[in-house]
Amino acid sequence: MANIKAAQVKELRDKTGVGMMDAKKALVETDGDLDAAVDYLREKGVSKAAKKADRIAAEGLANVHIEGNVAAIAEINSETDFVSKNDKFQNLVKGITKTIAANKPATIEEALALDMGGDSIQDTITEATQTIGEKITLRRFAVVEKTDNDVFGDYEHMGGRITVLSIIEGTDDVEVARNVSMHIAAINPKFITREEISQEERDHELNVLTEQAKNEGKPANIVEKMVQGRLNKWLAEVSLVDQPYVKDPDKTVGEYLSEKGASIKSFIRYEVGEGIEKRTEDFAAEVQSQLGNK
Repeated sequence: MANIKAAQVKELRDKTGVGMMDAKKALVETDGDLDAAVDYLREKGVSKAAKKADRIAAEGLANVHIEGNVAAIAEINSETDFVSKNDKFQNLVKGITKTIAANKPATIEEALALDMGGDSIQDTITEATQTIGEKITLRRFAVVEKTDNDVFGDYEHMGGRITVLSIIEGTDDVEVARNVSMHIAAINPKFITREEISQEERDHELNVLTEQAKNEGKPANIVEKMVQGRLNKWLAEVSLVDQPYVKDPDKTVGEYLSEKGASIKSFIRYEVGEGIEKRTEDFAAEVQSQLGNK
């Protein structure tokens, strides 16, 4: 067996973009022959998977897995919405989230190194990329813990396009927690209460509303009162407990929880692809396609 040097591994990685272990294995299998190693990787589909690494993966699914007092929420991206409907991809998402809940990693790097059915999550994702034919990425995750007096609320909208994980205290009624998570998925509050909103954010919104009122030509003596009214409306719109409850708009979420003797401690809301910007050429191609269809 050839003695494989680090420089050879680096050269093969530079040529193909594959991971270190894949490059080393290819060189061992081909007795250090670089060209043969490139062919080996192509034959195995690993090089093809690596070439997908520069694509934009902004579709996919988010998922929640609960294990007793520990829960994990994770977002795994694919390139197209079509793949997110694939059974293999859906099982991959569930498996990754379950593994994260069981091991409680602190970073993406730690999560990718976790064992999942005999292979690391990273290797499992690479294999799925080869099989499915699209770039797949573990984008983000969170692990949360509750006490025995709390209950988790999880809700998935559109099969996982929007996923919410909340912690409710004061009740053991899972349905109450699920209802609140459903509201969060639908309305997308930014805070639990208005007290969480920083003074900087309040001042910014106040300045915007003041300029709006001035541009509307309102008299100076009523601008301040009008702006305060609009500010209070904005505070209610972004604060969960002040929002009209989606299943009964005659009461707020806070009132609904109070009726059940409960309150909300925290929530996490993942909407697949939020914050991911498409590359300029992708956007241009999309616009061109739309123009061509007119």
